[in-house]
Amino acid sequence: MSTKQIIYLALIAVILVGLALFPFMTQDDSTFNLVILVFLYMTLASSWNILGGYTGQTNLGHAAFFGAGSLATRLLWVGGFPAVPSILAGGVIAVALALAIGIPAFKLKGVYFAIGTLALALILNITIGNVFPEMSYNPAISDYQIVPRYYLFLGLTVITIAAAYFLVNSRWGLGMMAVREGEEAAESLGISALRHKLLALAASAFFAGLAGSAFAYYHVSYYLNMPFGPEWTFDPMMMAYIGGTGTVIGPIIGSIFFVGLKQLLVWNVGEYHLIIFGVLFILIVLFLPGGLVEAWKKYQRWFTRWYQRRNTSPRNVIGTGHLP
Repeated sequence: MSTKQIIYLALIAVILVGLALFPFMTQDDSTFNLVILVFLYMTLASSWNILGGYTGQTNLGHAAFFGAGSLATRLLWVGGFPAVPSILAGGVIAVALALAIGIPAFKLKGVYFAIGTLALALILNITIGNVFPEMSYNPAISDYQIVPRYYLFLGLTVITIAAAYFLVNSRWGLGMMAVREGEEAAESLGISALRHKLLALAASAFFAGLAGSAFAYYHVSYYLNMPFGPEWTFDPMMMAYIGGTGTVIGPIIGSIFFVGLKQLLVWNVGEYHLIIFGVLFILIVLFLPGGLVEAWKKYQRWFTRWYQRRNTSPRNVIGTGHLP
C-alpha cells in the first residue's frame, strides 16, 4: 500500500469518526436536518451515477425508484411491519420495478431511453397521487427521535458510496465503462451490454429505493406521491454533473456544493435560486463536462507545469550555483 493510499484511508477514517460523533456535538434539529439532507442527496446522486455515470445511460426517471422505495416502506410501516424489514423491502421493490421495465427500456437508445424513463416517473407520480390523495402520517410520532434517523442516513450513504467504489473497480465495473464508451465495441469483445446495463440499473434502483425508504422513515407526514416528483431525479443528476459523473467522489462533492449553495441562495435571493442553478448547470455541461473533479485536475496540471517552469528557469538555475 502506497503512502498516498494510507493518507486517503486515514482521512476517510477521521471523517467517518467525526460524522459518527456529530450527534454528541450538537442538539440543534435544524443542523441535523441539513446534514441528513446532504446524506440523502449523496445517496441519490451516487446511485444515479452508477447507471448514468459509469454505464452512460441517462436516467430521467430515477424518482420512480426513489418513490417506489418510499411508498413500499411507508405502507408496510404504517400497516404494522417493523421498521428495518420495511426499509429493506423498499430497496427490493425498487429493484423489482427496475428489472420489470429494464429489458423493454434498454431497447430504446440515447434520448429515447431518457424520455422513456422520464415518462415512467411522471406516470407513477400522477397515479400514486390519484390512488393515495391523502397525507400519510407517522405512526410513531409521539416517539419521534432524529438521532437514530441521522445514523440511518449516515450508514446508507457510506454503504452506497462503498458499493459504488467496489463496483466500479471490479470486472463488472470495467464492463460498464466499456459499454459507456461504445456498446458495439464492447459486444465485439464479448461483453454483454444488456447484462451490464441491467446490473447497473438494479444497483442504482436498489440504493435509490433504500434512500426512499429512509425518506419515508424520516418524515412525520407527507403526500405519498411527493417522492415521485421530478426534482428527485433532476437534483441528484445535477449534483452528479456538478461534481463529476463517472467518479466516486464527484456526487459527494456535488451534493455538498449543491446543498450549501442552495441554502445560501435561498436565504439571499429566494426563488431566483432556481434560475441561478439552471444557468450554472448549463455552463458546467458546456464548458466543464467533467465537473468540479475535472476542474481540480486541470488546476493540478497547471500548477505542476507552472512549478516546473519556475524551478527550471535560468534565474533559479544560476541562483542555485549550477551551470545553466
